[in-house]
Formats: sequence, C-alpha cells, structure tokens
Amino acid sequence: MRIGLITPRPDHPVLAATTALLTPRHQVESIDPESEGDGAQEGTAVPGPLADVYLLKARTPRALALARSFEERGAPVLNSAAATALCQDRTEMAGLARRAGLPFAATRTVASLAGLADERDLPYPLVVKSRHSRRHDLVTRVDNAAQLRGLRSTWAQEPVVVQEFTANRGWDHKLWVIDGRVFAALRRSELAEEGRGPTLPLELGDLPRGWQDLVRTVGAVFALEVYGVDVIDAGDGTPLIVDINAFPGIRGQKGAPEALAALALRAARRP
Repeated sequence: MRIGLITPRPDHPVLAATTALLTPRHQVESIDPESEGDGAQEGTAVPGPLADVYLLKARTPRALALARSFEERGAPVLNSAAATALCQDRTEMAGLARRAGLPFAATRTVASLAGLADERDLPYPLVVKSRHSRRHDLVTRVDNAAQLRGLRSTWAQEPVVVQEFTANRGWDHKLWVIDGRVFAALRRSELAEEGRGPTLPLELGDLPRGWQDLVRTVGAVFALEVYGVDVIDAGDGTPLIVDINAFPGIRGQKGAPEALAALALRAARRP
C-alpha cells in the first residue's frame, strides 16, 4: 500500500511512529502543501498516481485544496477536507454540535472584536475566541470591559465567537479518538489563572460515565475518524464540549500510532 501524509511535519511524533509501523511492508510518502507551488492553492499540484489513502495532518488553505483534489480523483482522505474545514470555523462547529444535541458551549458570533467591545452590559466573565481556528489565534477569558477594550489594539477587526464562562476546576479533559478508540489526558486550561501546564495521564476508567460514548458521537456527527474533543466538567460529571479538532497531535498516547496505522490500511482497502 502507498500512504500519503499531507503535512509540513512528517517528523511529528505520532506520524513518525505510525510511519515506522507501516514502512516494513508499505510505502509512506509525505507531501508538504506549503512547498508545492502556486498550484497547490487551487488543488492542481502533485500530478501522477494517487496514493491508496492520505492522512490530512494540516489545516492551511493549500492543504485543504490538495486534499480536495485527491478526493475528486477518487482517493480516500482522513479526515476529509470538508470535515477538517468545518472544525476550523467555530461558528459552524457550535451550530452543528448544538443542532445534534451535543452539550456544546452556547456560542454567538460577532463580526469584529471592536464591535463586541462596543456592546454594553455583557455577562462577564466571557470566553472570546477567533471565529476561525488557526495557529496563534485569539482564545482568552475576559473578566471586564477594560480587559476587553485592551484587546482592541491587536484584534480589533478579528471576527470572534463569544461564550459565557462556565465555572470549572481549571482542567480540560483532552479526549482523542482514532477510528472509535478513545485516548484521554488532563491538561490545565489555557483560560485558568495558573496558565496552561503539562499534560497529565488519565485512565479511561476515570472518565465520568457516558463520556466515551459522547466523544464517539462527536465523530459520527462531524464525519471525523481522527479527532480531539476538549471537554470540561461543568459539575458532578456533567460534560461541556468547548472545542473539536480534526487530527490533533495525540502525543504520548500508548497505542495511538498502532490505531492510526490500522485505520490507514483499512481505509486504503475500502472498495
């Protein structure tokens, strides 16, 4: 089998470990969408025979365009370009999740942070995020109007989503799924006063009842096979989903490379 990696970082730990598992019997090739020339933006680059399956571990416009071009030519891509793009738009993400009955944080969209700062009587504290998820985007807790106005110098024209802050213990449950198999860890929330800390191991048996089924349902709703769900405990084990990511890092999770290699081969063999 030929497995293609759409990524600028084939040395990412989970990809490198997956490649090591596959290469004794299969060919693994990486494609950096940012080095494929101008045609990559239109999805016209990388001519020639298709791989049997592609793993999409990138979210840039060029990466999505390449993934779409491979899909149009008949190759399976994990996750699909459409599913990956959906998870980058926090407005669309929240809308789909809530329509499906998932316990996703109530979210509203504002055209610009400057417009939000002009509003009065906001229910502080708030969580303010860039509408479009990307590296170095805006994700912050805002406790008062003065703090919100202080963001204008950098983020005035940024389209944002706004959520009321839900009191919690300051830890995100990082739940990852590969082809239905769940992995878990705890990480100090970037919104916590202490700031983001190390990722701590979390046994699946220590998750509140029903959470594993919940994150698997997320995959069915969003048509994802490799994804992450950030969940906070809103009290007494009540889950609140605050983010969904297509193909996250899944670092340090025993069995994750094996699950990803098996998924890639199974997808490559689909008729």
